[in-house]
Formats: sequence, C-alpha cells, structure tokens
Amino acid sequence: MKGERTIIAAAITTAVQLTSTAAFAASGERISVLRAGSQPSTAGAPETFTGAVRVTSRFKGTDPGRIGGGIVSFDPGARTAWHSHPLGQTLFVTTGIGLVQHWSGDIQEIKPGDFVWIPPGVKHWHGAAPGVGMSHLAFSEALDGKAVDWMEHVTDDQYAN
Repeated sequence: MKGERTIIAAAITTAVQLTSTAAFAASGERISVLRAGSQPSTAGAPETFTGAVRVTSRFKGTDPGRIGGGIVSFDPGARTAWHSHPLGQTLFVTTGIGLVQHWSGDIQEIKPGDFVWIPPGVKHWHGAAPGVGMSHLAFSEALDGKAVDWMEHVTDDQYAN
C-alpha cells in the first residue's frame, strides 16, 4: 500500500509539473487542493464502458489550464469503449494488470508503474485484464472544451484477441 501511494504521488507530481500552474487554481494567484475522499466515486457510464468501472478523484483545470483526469478502476474484464482524445492521453497504472490497444494494433499488457502515452486522435481502448482488476490515473487536455470523443464499444471478440 505504501509503495502504491508513493507511485501515485510521483505520478501526480509529474503531471502537475507538466501542466500550467493554473490547472488547479480557482484564480491566478491561489493554489487549490482537492482533498482525497472529497468527491464521491462515480460508476462508469454504460454508454462508454463495459463492465464495472469506478472513477474517483476526478479533476479539471480552469482556464487557461486544459488538464483534467481522475483515477479509474476497472473490475476484471471491464474496459472503455473505443475513443480518442484531441490532444492525446497519458495513463499511469497504479494497481493490477491492464490492457491497451489502438485501432488495428496489438493488445499490450500494462502493469503498475507503466506510463502509457496515446497520441492525439488515436482510436484506442484500455481496461483490466480478464482475470484481475486494474486502476490507473488518466490525464488528458481539452481542446476547445472537449477532452474525449467516444465511439463504439469494444466487442468481446476484439477484447479476446
């Protein structure tokens, strides 16, 4: 648990350093702290996820910052629908074993400590492996207020291959 917290803290520190200092600020001169547990977990919407998915610690930057994200936890076999991000997406795996794939590419296994970069506009999905859950921190930036374009669900055949 302590090692997991260290990994999460390092990932969050890196993400914050890579973004605008205004990303978490309500005003140009103030720092805001989003306290752990201050937001309820939400279930992943069935329109955009397959299986049991929970999103916690969701955050969104304020102008001029464009960064947003959260911690996403997938039960075994759960996954996103196909989607893309106009400015790309970074994932940092914190627990479990996951899978990620871009359209017409091979499925890749991802494990705790792995960073995944999905380039802008690349159609992809990610989620847990069949036998074990997975959690990751997800970061993406919004372009003109939009951070993700959702598409069709990943079929069971696509997931299995």
